[in-house]
Amino acid sequence: MEIADNLHWNLRKSFITLDAGFYSDFNRGIIRYAGMIPVIRPNPGRTKDVEKLERMWNDFSPVFHIYKERYRIERCFAWEDTYRKLAVRYEKRQDTFMGFRYLGFSMINFRSVFGKK
Repeated sequence: MEIADNLHWNLRKSFITLDAGFYSDFNRGIIRYAGMIPVIRPNPGRTKDVEKLERMWNDFSPVFHIYKERYRIERCFAWEDTYRKLAVRYEKRQDTFMGFRYLGFSMINFRSVFGKK
């Protein structure tokens, strides 16, 4: 939050997404205290109480679509590693490096639209 304050960014009412490993009352409380909305997938291993599990999933269901978008973005970055030219930077010039990245992302999008074959 300190960096956002220095840059005069208002992050209040914005979403922050985290893995299920970060699901805790403490973490969600810190995020809410900062004025942000936590999007953390509930960790079912945290409790065996069925009512508490239902309450956790009911609290998560309104923001589930945001969590799905996070997964799509992470998957895109994982696909980036399949292209060696993108995983390791060989170019000295920034524009050449970014050109290869754009080409790789275009190939990823092309593959998702038209299929692998």
